[in-house]
Formats: sequence, structure tokens, C-alpha cells
Amino acid sequence: MSDSSPASMETAGVPGGPKHVAVIMDGNGRWAQSRGKPRLFGHHAGAKRVKEIVRACPDFGVKYLTIFAFSTENWKRTQTEVSGLMSLFRRYIQNEMKDLVAEGVRVRFIGDRLRLDKKLQKLMDDLEEVTRDNEKVHLTIAINYGGRDEVSRAIKDLACQVAKGELDPETVDETTLTRFLDTKVLPDPDLVIRTSGEARISNFLLWQSAYAEYEFIDTLWPDFTAEVFAECVNRFARRDRRYGGVTA
Repeated sequence: MSDSSPASMETAGVPGGPKHVAVIMDGNGRWAQSRGKPRLFGHHAGAKRVKEIVRACPDFGVKYLTIFAFSTENWKRTQTEVSGLMSLFRRYIQNEMKDLVAEGVRVRFIGDRLRLDKKLQKLMDDLEEVTRDNEKVHLTIAINYGGRDEVSRAIKDLACQVAKGELDPETVDETTLTRFLDTKVLPDPDLVIRTSGEARISNFLLWQSAYAEYEFIDTLWPDFTAEVFAECVNRFARRDRRYGGVTA
């Protein structure tokens, strides 16, 4: 890995660089266990890494950052880990709200909030409200999110509008469904990064990532520095994206 600082790397203003990066933040538990620590120690380290990456986004020309914090499948983990993660989410919002506002970060949450406790839901609502006018970086946090669940909820809402006569089924196409997704106000991701050496998408942004580029890297999330982020951005900028076409 290069020893160059992020500011000196060829990132911001690189032609063809990604504007929207989505990250499957994997490896917190293994990072902690390799150090003889409980898994929650790794999740706390991972939360600190989020702050660094959000701050680095403007230097790299990244306007939108979407992170996978807790999936619909993560409820299968031990009660200790799930409770610890929910407590971490609450503390993250409480501790970071002031800085996120000051640094121009707009925060949105995607996923099904109904299973989350009321205090966490209220904190999520408050953070979205106080950052709603920010434009420097758009941070989207996926909590209790699953791509199939999102599409299922979107189809249900769409079907309700059809049943009420508010939507003509003959006009329904892929752009129609997009309007019902959690991410309806966001552009599709250009680049999806998964850390920790796993090469699967784990039910993340299934609809939105149809034409995204993927980076599967060995780095565990707590070790995912701004320099590693810059390397991913630069590799993306060198890719030839044809969207099913061919180069003339």
C-alpha cells in the first residue's frame, strides 16, 4: 500500500470517479477475535472507521456514501451481540450528531424501522431532521435492511396504489418500482465495496446495484483506512464501464 496521504493521492477530480459508493462493512468480529477481544470491540472500532471514511469522501469526489450497518439476517446473531450493536447505534447517533451537522453531512436511514426500539427510531428521525439541509456528503445508513425485504415492501406499496386506482398497472415499469424503494431519492451506486475477503453481496442493494462495479478486498473493515478507500476509488476510475455495450 502506498504511504501517500489521501490528499496527495490522485482521487478528487479523477475523470470517471464514483459519485456514489456503497460499502458492506465486514470483518469487525474477526478483527476483534484475532486480537483476543470480544466481537463488540471490533464493532466499536468499525464505527470509528466510518467517521474517517465519511470525512474522506469530499477529497475523493464521493458525494454519496451508503453503508451496511445491520441486515435483516443479523437478528440471528447472539442476543449479546445484537443488544450491543443496538446500543452502539444509539451512542453513535448521540455522539456524532453535532459533528455531522457541522461537517455538512446529510444522514438518511434505509431499512424496516418497525422492529427497532422506539428510542433508536426517535434518534434516527432526529438525526435525519437536523441534517436535512446539508449537502457536502450524503451518508445513508442501512439498519435492519435487506434487499429482498426492501423490494417486497416496495411491491406491496405499489400494489396498494394499483388497488386504490391511484396507479395504472399498464404504466408500471422499472422506473415505477424505483419510486417505492427506500433509496428513491438517491442515485444508484457506482461502486460497491465489500471488505474482509468475502465475495458475496449479502442481500445488499440488489435492485440498485444492477450496473455497479464491485470491489471484494481482503482488508477487514476496522483496517479500511482512507488510503485503502482511495485505492478502490482510483481502480474504479480506470475501469471501462460499457453498460452492456461495446467500445466502438
